[in-house]
Amino acid sequence: MKTKEFLSILETHKEKSLLFEYQPSNFVPASYHITEVKNIQIEAVDCGARSDTWEETLIQLWESPAEKHKSIYMAASKALDILKRVDTMRPLTRDAELKFEYGNANFHTAQLFVNQYSWDTHQIIFKLGVEKTDCKAKASCGVPETSNAAVKSCVPGTGCC
Repeated sequence: MKTKEFLSILETHKEKSLLFEYQPSNFVPASYHITEVKNIQIEAVDCGARSDTWEETLIQLWESPAEKHKSIYMAASKALDILKRVDTMRPLTRDAELKFEYGNANFHTAQLFVNQYSWDTHQIIFKLGVEKTDCKAKASCGVPETSNAAVKSCVPGTGCC
């Protein structure tokens, strides 16, 4: 999901509670806060020696221990207000890929993508998930597009991995 799409969804559903499902049936508790918003410029080189650049928006979610019994979730309007304030200080890149950073005692801290979202009359739910790592240079390395063969054929000295 792009940052602009997330902002648009929040704008459309301002009055609804904003929930994040980080694993099936596991939600970030109502005690969460948006503690940081990062504009990230990535400069990368893959194992096939190709360079690439892209931008990401990373929103950090944090559970407040002092509010662990809180039951009312943040309204989409409050999240939108936070992001608008950030945007005046450090303009958000609307076409940047959006990720959420989250972790708790039972879930390792991770950068999570928005896999899907849904809403009803009271809430909007963003279902988050991790993306598996992948080799971007399969063709130049001669790595087949199948499972375990990729690991075996990507050996030192081949110009790959």
